[in-house]
Amino acid sequence: MSREVYAPPTLGTPSANAGGGASGSLYTSIDQAGPLTQYLCGECNAKVQLKKGDPIRCKECGHRVLYKERTKRMVQFEAR
Repeated sequence: MSREVYAPPTLGTPSANAGGGASGSLYTSIDQAGPLTQYLCGECNAKVQLKKGDPIRCKECGHRVLYKERTKRMVQFEAR
């Protein structure tokens, strides 16, 4: 089986991939758009949204130091 014919499973109906191609797949739409990641500028504290491949630079002041925002999800570690 070649890689071009393989279609990964999706969350939708199973008949969506009956053609064997990846068209209409959930994964192809995510790869094209790319998820946006929120950053904070180190100089002007502006919120900057970047996706993969974007230049790492503040859109307000042009500063190149960006900090990733802390997650809002609770993170807990086990200590020994």
